[in-house]
Amino acid sequence: MQTQARTHSRSEAIHDTDRTVEETMRRISTQKTAKKVAFATMIGTATEWYDYFLYGTASALVFEKLFFPNFSQVAGSMAVFAVFGITLVVRPVGAAVFGHFGDRLGRKSMLVVSILVMGIGTFVIGLLPTYASVGLWAPLALVVLRLLQGFAVGGEYGGATTMAIEYAPLNKRGLYAAIPQVGNPLGMLLGTSTLYLFAQLPEAQFLAWGWRVPFLLSAVMVAIGLYIRLNIAETPAFERARAGRRQRAAPLALLWRHYRRTLVLVILAPAALNVGFYIYSTWSLSYLTHQVGVPIHVPLMAVMAAAALNVFAQPLFGMLSDRFGRRPVYIGGALWIGAVAFPFFWLIQTGSPLLVTLAMILAITIGHGATYSVQASFFSEAFDTGVRYSGLSIAYHLSAALFSGPATFLAAALVAWTHDTWAISASIAIASLLSVAATLGLKETSRRPMTDAPDIAGVTDNERHSAAPLVR
Repeated sequence: MQTQARTHSRSEAIHDTDRTVEETMRRISTQKTAKKVAFATMIGTATEWYDYFLYGTASALVFEKLFFPNFSQVAGSMAVFAVFGITLVVRPVGAAVFGHFGDRLGRKSMLVVSILVMGIGTFVIGLLPTYASVGLWAPLALVVLRLLQGFAVGGEYGGATTMAIEYAPLNKRGLYAAIPQVGNPLGMLLGTSTLYLFAQLPEAQFLAWGWRVPFLLSAVMVAIGLYIRLNIAETPAFERARAGRRQRAAPLALLWRHYRRTLVLVILAPAALNVGFYIYSTWSLSYLTHQVGVPIHVPLMAVMAAAALNVFAQPLFGMLSDRFGRRPVYIGGALWIGAVAFPFFWLIQTGSPLLVTLAMILAITIGHGATYSVQASFFSEAFDTGVRYSGLSIAYHLSAALFSGPATFLAAALVAWTHDTWAISASIAIASLLSVAATLGLKETSRRPMTDAPDIAGVTDNERHSAAPLVR
């Protein structure tokens, strides 16, 4: 009997060891997959934001001359930034469409479609005739292509972020969700540096054909991003949610029924980020070249430096949010954006390349880095799997339409009206306070399991957040 007991005990120990080894191997495999997905979404996101920011940089440097030559300097600047902002109006439409099908058909397929649409729009911009060739048809075509870009980017943020966070381990969701966001400054860096390279041409050549090359080169980046995205798998969380779906309510209907308060808060929370970032990174380029009178290469180099540092800052802030919580890091970033609003313009008005670069680093690397990286996990965790793509995308892009869209246009108008920048700085500071107030209304989510229970009609918030935990 003792011999049999020892044999049985030894057998159980072997089985326990096998299970431990199997669990360890599964965990290692899952972490490798999570890293692969995070990297893949980062590359794809960089491609889309390269396309998107390329217009913003070019608009401050050449589009005013090529597409609105008969306008005054102020009117031309406002027209260019109005075209820039018009994409923010259509981005929520793209978010709703891509979010609906992303929550119904899968994240991967929508990310493939979004990168294709964005790539086509950017490539064709590089082929457009100018006002001198076809008159008003040139700016009209530019508007249409910008609308196409805005529609496509509406599906990018929510899809890439959702894929990354649904694969991430529970204690590293902030880091893994921040990695795709590195694509934002990386795309800015690539777009700005490519345009900077061709801006070294004589002005006549740059205006004739040099500005087109960065847009045409986007085809190469799209091909790389598309290949990577086609080789990643759908998230297990989505597969479970699809398998357990008990009703056919549309994600938008579920959002309206159960997540209205969350949606409103997530729309308002990025106010500082959306107002500050586009003024700091885009409108200020036009201000520096036209009002301060610095050479083109000064603001371009400054933005490139800030974007390069932001590539490293964003994962750092993501890790800090895993350790200290989403809300403290996000609120700190929002307050920082408001705090540097006045010093930013004091620094760039000197025209000193060193001080202009310092201003960009303070505003973009720190302020944008702390908020943009953390909101990826913070806002994703506020929604359940079956509505996560839709909720995150719609809230993010509605916020962009509400705050980013008017920001650059309003900045141009305020400078024309006041002949100073104090009103712009004040508006950024007000947006910062709004962000803090909205963020305080959201629950801390860093240590809360995400859930796979999006389709239960009539559930309360407590029931929804306690159902079908996705412990990752």
